[in-house]
Amino acid sequence: MALTEHEEQAFWQFVASRRQQLVRTAYLLAGDHGHAEDFVQDALIRVHRNWRRIERVDQPEAYVRRIIVNLANSWWRRALRHRTHVEWQPPDRPDEYDGHAAVDREDELWRALATLPPGMRAVIVLRYYEELTEAETAALLGRSIGTVKSQASRGLVRMREALSEARAEVATR
Repeated sequence: MALTEHEEQAFWQFVASRRQQLVRTAYLLAGDHGHAEDFVQDALIRVHRNWRRIERVDQPEAYVRRIIVNLANSWWRRALRHRTHVEWQPPDRPDEYDGHAAVDREDELWRALATLPPGMRAVIVLRYYEELTEAETAALLGRSIGTVKSQASRGLVRMREALSEARAEVATR
């Protein structure tokens, strides 16, 4: 059954207002701009098919995020199964301020995030980038709150270790 004109308009307003943020989230999960765009496009196609039901529940963004996380996790599983090397690239975007130290620091954070396994990366991205609560993150990922807490804690420890190693390597040059 086709969407009414009002439902179609509500869907496109949602896409216009949230697409950029969804692509950034997908990028943080995948580390690849092309895959991030694909994940969001696939998710929005699925959402469009079910828009009437999703809009009634009044949580389309959570639904889209869940699809994106599932697509990214599936992609990582396939990449690991086939031993595909995925090169993590920091995003290309202009800095609003000029400072080599800030750029270096941001690059270090991207690389530290890339060292995490996909599930742990999803927790870190949703908790600290998307600023979801532990309960929202747990619901979105289908995990317990305790799992989210431990994954976030372990992920932050791993990122700190990766940052320390990177800084030590720079210091020895």
